[in-house]
Formats: sequence, structure tokens, C-alpha cells
Amino acid sequence: MTSQQSPAPPAVPPKSNVRSTWPIYVGAAIIAGLVGGFISLFFLADSLAALGIPDPGRLTTFGLPFFRAIAWILMALSVGSFLTSAFFINPVVPDKDNARLNEATLTVDGFIARRTGSFAAFCVALVALVEAPLVMSDVSGTPLTQVLNVQMMSMALDQVATAQVWVVTAVMAAAVGVLGLVSNKWTMQPVLFVLSVLMVVPLGMEGHSASGGDHDYGTNSFLWHLLFMVLWIGGILGLIAHGRRLGPDMTMAVRRYSTLALVAAGAMTISGLVNAAIRIEFSDWFTTRYGLIIVAKTALTLLLVFFGFIHRQITIPQLGKKPQLFLRVAIIEVAVMATTAGVAITMGRTPPPPPRDPNLNSMQIVMGFELSEAPSWGNMLTQFRFEVMFGTIGLILAALYAYALWHVRRRGLAWSGWRTTWWMLGSLGLTVFMSTGTGMYIPATYSMHMLGHMVLSMVIPLMLVLGAPLTLIMEAFESGRPGKPTIHDWAVALTKSKILGFITNPIVNVLQFLFFFYVLYLSFGLYQLAISEHAGHVLMNFAFLISGYIYFWEVVGPDPIPKRSKTLIRLGILFASMPIHLFMGVYLMQLNEILGLEYYLSLEIPWDHDLMQDQKVGGGIAWGFGQFPLVIVFGKLFVEWLREDRAESKFYDAKAEVDGDVDMEEYNKMLAELSRRNNRGN
Repeated sequence: MTSQQSPAPPAVPPKSNVRSTWPIYVGAAIIAGLVGGFISLFFLADSLAALGIPDPGRLTTFGLPFFRAIAWILMALSVGSFLTSAFFINPVVPDKDNARLNEATLTVDGFIARRTGSFAAFCVALVALVEAPLVMSDVSGTPLTQVLNVQMMSMALDQVATAQVWVVTAVMAAAVGVLGLVSNKWTMQPVLFVLSVLMVVPLGMEGHSASGGDHDYGTNSFLWHLLFMVLWIGGILGLIAHGRRLGPDMTMAVRRYSTLALVAAGAMTISGLVNAAIRIEFSDWFTTRYGLIIVAKTALTLLLVFFGFIHRQITIPQLGKKPQLFLRVAIIEVAVMATTAGVAITMGRTPPPPPRDPNLNSMQIVMGFELSEAPSWGNMLTQFRFEVMFGTIGLILAALYAYALWHVRRRGLAWSGWRTTWWMLGSLGLTVFMSTGTGMYIPATYSMHMLGHMVLSMVIPLMLVLGAPLTLIMEAFESGRPGKPTIHDWAVALTKSKILGFITNPIVNVLQFLFFFYVLYLSFGLYQLAISEHAGHVLMNFAFLISGYIYFWEVVGPDPIPKRSKTLIRLGILFASMPIHLFMGVYLMQLNEILGLEYYLSLEIPWDHDLMQDQKVGGGIAWGFGQFPLVIVFGKLFVEWLREDRAESKFYDAKAEVDGDVDMEEYNKMLAELSRRNNRGN
């Protein structure tokens, strides 16, 4: 009898082959910082002096772009690390059952990636705190050593918007770092990835792009540019680290990143060109320093696109045989990316050429564009100005849905035409609503703001919810091999998420939906603050969309959630929450104090405009608009209630056929016993 030999353990790569990636991280940050710092010090200082801008000293002139560039690289590293731990590295799924992805833990590689993301976020927080006094020094023309006192820093945090932005970034980054260190399960990695991406948003809302004419285009295009930049740089940093650790499934990770990089390259190119076209004329590209910086940045971006071509044609096909080839090219690519980031940083300190039209009126300065007539159905339907943020999001949502639908057809499966219609109405409706006169007038008058609030929180989200996007994803894509989850399994995990279960709890859901009405409109100072800047309008619109989507997802959404309430309970939620909108409408119509008075006066609206009457019209919109979604939602819930009632009837009928209707017999016996007791008592 021969003894059975146990299988040999997998070969462990020699420790000498596993290399640390921290030198690459530090090198990329230093390259970006030095490029930005030296361009500012030797190339821009005389330009600022010629414009009469006070010289804060070499320490600030060099240090401000130096640390800002480092912050961008660190943000990219944090984003890329959480992207890697969430989607590039397969977690340890219990029994390799992808349906149990919510119980998965991180592998050693995933743990290291998550830790890197957390440390990078903490470093972002530290650099952001350094940037705040540097900004104050630069704005005031005071040497940095004289700014570092309580009085100057209090002034900076109270009056200098850019310094405030850096402090907000520091708080957000610190929160991401803390959450990253205490989160060891896979389920938190996608959340940390999203939170790390949000660190970029405050910085994307300030700078040259946030001022002057067309600044709505400038800000939104710059934010797109910055978001895809950190995804592009961060993703390659995460891949390099994974490869140098000799992590598993490198081919899968590279394939996923390759798609992301292709999209990022296109998005950065388009958004960069849009932003440049707004700032300067093409004739200024080669005759001004601002233009030369754009030219240098464009050339470096094209070089990065060439690196992507090399990866797709040479390194990725040979990844299995020559993995080091991919890593060597990627490291050079990171150096070019860092240089590009350093060049881009200097645009924030470079005076752009004079605007095409130096005679901007108040509305163009505050809003970014001009409206010459009072809102009417005619001009709201005929005017068009593509909304770079929400108009683009609507087109992307429609395209992604169509792509998933194509996959469903390829698999030979059927999909509801009604769901497709609802989604396309919602996504394309978002683009049309925000890009036509309706969206253009939202920042100009209170009544149109309230119309936008109602549409963005009650109409668009309802249509999108009825499109059932998560169910479509689960139908369009197959589950991965055991222990190797795919987008199908990520969607399933989301529908079982405890976080989603908490958010869609009926009580929590109603409170979050009503929060924006009570807090935003009952707090006069908060509304004034929110509408005074373009960033406030963008954040409010996002909040309305997300809040409305969560609300209707729980109430009528066909997509699954962890614990959906019974139909009668959801009907109760509907009837309890909608009247509050009516109450708020009545409150606004009776309010005798004008909300956002300072902001609306600053627009110097060119038509005869009664602010108080306009606010009462806005209150009327809030009062009456809730009836539109109520009809659709009530109708759907009523149909679901009838279906549930029929299903219960069929269940009890089937049960009665099996057990002879034992329940009814026991019920009749109970009634007979009660009758006998009553007769004895009499």
C-alpha cells in the first residue's frame, strides 16, 4: 500500500524579488513638486511682479506650487490604492462563494494597498495644513514667516477662500485616513475609494476656472479634469505596487486599469481643451506664458497617450512572460505623469491673458453667463447652453445603460422596454433640463431654483429608479469564477450592503429626504452661503439627485435592497412625507423675509423682478409639485399591494389544498369554543 503524498505548497517568490514601492511614490511627488516649484520661481515671478502682485518671497513662490503638486500626487496615490484594494485585488471570499462577497476579507496585498491609501490620505491632510499659510502669504504678499501667527491665520480662514478650501481638504483627508485604518473588510473598500475621490472636489472648485466669464464651464471642466487625473495616476501607482509585491491576478488588474486609463485619457484631453478654450484664444497659446504652459501640458498628455499605446500593443500582450517590462514602462510613465501634474499646478499661479470681453456685467461675473429676459416657457425651451457637469452625467448614464442593454441582448435575455424608457427619460431628461433655459435660470431666480429642486429630487430620480440599473447589471454580466468577483457580484454585494440597509431604513430614508428642505430653507445663512458660489449650486444639485434617488429606491424601486418594507408601510411613508412638502410650500409663500437677498441683488437682474413675489411663486411650486410624482408612485405601490394580496391568497389556497385547510378548521373550533363559553355564562 503506497501512501498518498500531499500536494506541494505553492512556490513562494524569494523575498529579494519583492520590492518596496515607497521610493517610487516619493520620487513621483518630488518630481511633481520640483517641476511646479521651479517653473513658478524662475518662469513666473517676473510676470507676477509686472502685474503689480506683491512678492511674498522665494519660500512662498516656490513652496506653494511645490506642496500643491505633492498634494495632488498623494491624492492620486490614496485614490489608486483604494481602487486597487476594492477592484484590482480579489478578496478572500468565504468558500469562494461570490454570493458571500459582503463577508470577504482582504488579502495581504489588499491590506497593504488599503494601508497605503490611508497613509497617503493622512499625508494629504498634513500638506493641506501647510498650504493654508502659504496661500495667505501669497495672497497678502507677506513673507511666510510673518504669516505664521494667530491673527494672520484667523484672517486667512475667515476671508481667503482658497485657504478655507485647503482646511476642508485636510479634514476630509484625515477622515478618509482614519476610516481606512479601521476598515479591514472588503465591503468598506469601495466606500473608501469614493470618499478618497471626493477629497479632490474642494480643490476642483477654486482657481482661475472658478472666476470670470463662463466660469461654470471652467469649474466643471476643471473638476472633470482633476478627477480623471487622480484616477489615471493613482491607478498606475496601484498597479506598480501590486506588481512589485508579486501580487496575484496581475493580468486581470492590468486589463481593468487599461479600460479606465483609456477613458481617463480621453476625458482629460477633452476637459483640458474645453478649459483652455474658455481661458485664452488659440493665438495666445504660443505668445503668452499661460499659453506655453498649456502647450507643455498638452504635449505631455499626448506623450502619456503614447505610453498607453505601448502598453496595449507591447507590454500587456507580454505580461505573462515579461511582467517586469510592464513595470519598467509604467515607472517611466509615472515620472511623466508627475511632470505633467507639476506643469499643470503652475496654471493656478499664472496670470491668464485678458478676457475676450473685459466689460463683464454682474450676472456674467457671478453666474458665468448672462440672461437678458425674464423666464418664460418660450425662452426656457429655446435657449440652450450645454451643462458640462450634469449634462455630461446624463449622457454617460444613458450610454452605460445602453452598453449593459447590449450585453443583455448578447446573452439572449429579455429586458423590459418600460424600464429602458424610464431610464432614458431620466438620464437624457437630466441633460435636457440642465442644458436648456430651465437649467440656466436655476441660479438666477428663487422660483426657478425651486423648480430645479423639485425636478432634480422628485422627477429625475424617480425615472432613474424605475429603470432598475442594478438589476440590469446583474442580468448583463455573469458572475465571476469562484473567489474572483466581477461587476455582477459587486452589484449583488451592494444590494446586500449593511450601509445601504441603514440608509434605506424607512425612518432614515424619510429624514434624509426631508432634511434638505428644513435645513436649507429654514436656515437663511446656509441658503445664502450655498447659492453664493458656483460650487454651492453644484453640490446642492448633487444632493437633490442623490437624496431623491435613495428615497424612491426604497419606496418604489424595482432594484433589490437589504430589507424592503411591506407595501402598506411604504404607502404610509409616502403619505407621511409628501404633505411636508406641502407644508413647506405654504411656509415659503407666507414668509416675509427674502431668502438669499444679498446674492440675488448682486446679479443686478436686467428685467423687472420682484424678489418677494418670485419667492412666493417658488413656494407655490414646492406646494403643488409634489402631486406629480405622487400619482406615479401611488399607482405603482397600489399595483404592488394588489400583487402581494393575490400572492398571499394563492399561498393560502395552495396550503389549504395540502393540509385540508387546517388553519380554517382551528379558527372555526376557536369560535365554537368561545360561543360555548358565552352560552354557559348566560
